[in-house]
Amino acid sequence: MTQAQAPPLHLAVALEGAGWHPAAWREPDARPAELLSARYWGDLVAEAEAGYLDFVTWEDGLALGPRERSGAGGAASQVQGRLDAVLIAARVAPLTRGIGLIPTVVVTHTEPFHIAKAIATLDYVSQGRAGVRVRVSVRADEAAHVGRRPVPGRADLLAEAADYVEVLRRLWDSWDDDAEIRDVTTGRFVDIDRLHYIDFEGRWFSVRGPSITPRPPQGQPLVAALAHQDPAWELAAGSADLALVTPHDAAEAAAITAGIGQRAAAAGRAAGTVRVLADLVVFLDDREGAAADRRARLDELAGAPYASDAQIFAGTPAQLADLLLDWQAAGLAGFRLRPAALPHDLTQISRGLVPELQRRGAFRHGYPASTTRPGTLRGLLGLARPANRYAA
Repeated sequence: MTQAQAPPLHLAVALEGAGWHPAAWREPDARPAELLSARYWGDLVAEAEAGYLDFVTWEDGLALGPRERSGAGGAASQVQGRLDAVLIAARVAPLTRGIGLIPTVVVTHTEPFHIAKAIATLDYVSQGRAGVRVRVSVRADEAAHVGRRPVPGRADLLAEAADYVEVLRRLWDSWDDDAEIRDVTTGRFVDIDRLHYIDFEGRWFSVRGPSITPRPPQGQPLVAALAHQDPAWELAAGSADLALVTPHDAAEAAAITAGIGQRAAAAGRAAGTVRVLADLVVFLDDREGAAADRRARLDELAGAPYASDAQIFAGTPAQLADLLLDWQAAGLAGFRLRPAALPHDLTQISRGLVPELQRRGAFRHGYPASTTRPGTLRGLLGLARPANRYAA
């Protein structure tokens, strides 16, 4: 495939604390005193939107950060404490116009009815730019905060997550698009016949419905899942719109993309229904060698080399552009980049990498224009608005 024939490259960033490196909060331009402020997150998303990125994601969890990679300073040397990801997204949404907003939810310990309502609300607040990343939890300390049950095995957790997504989608469909009549003359606000019981009965959930929130602007907000390997690939292929994967080279990217495509087809999903994006941790600087030097300095501050489930890249924006286009040719739809330090590496993405990709004709120069309203996240990613399964 030539560059001119390549499909549009999708680009997103994963926001986490002061950055993905545990010592990032000690950088001169970091803002550790503002991590619990709306302004901090608003500024980061504004920077991402200035680069016309497809979406941002927020991490979330129900316990303090992991201690197994704490380094010399222990857990006390890392950023601890966080705001709720869904509430951050809802606060930031009115400040944005084109970028998608995807908070993470720990589905192992939250009820699908509550999350369906929260993400539908986010879709309304953002005018159709919401999604949710479903995350399972195997951590005993997270389960201990809830205390309802022992932690199931990973296979059960993933099967439960698939049912969870099914409940979300059914609840989003439980109102017809035209269920709200708002007829002042007759006094009918809603057509009750266009609201539907979902009557879901599964191993883990029994949900009657309907939702209390009308069908979202996108019909169904996007569902994303991080999938390192099988059986998580099965969850992403069968239930998600976005599969976030962690290959370490182009050959592995090709194998993962093909594997998810095969599983999606086996689940009865049409080709192209699932967008596969690769995660990369990035250290970026204009001068060659500066990013590697900064990574080494941060490792020294942390007292241990930084490790990640995703491939770690340290180099210039031009070098990263080479890698992205090489991996895109392996079949990936795009990339979710994890900035090692915020705001530095995010700024390098929006002001360095994006212009480099634009010069190569590989990335958009703006969000799709609309004279009436901003486009949806589904539209930005080339995904159709789902038909309502319950509508006559």
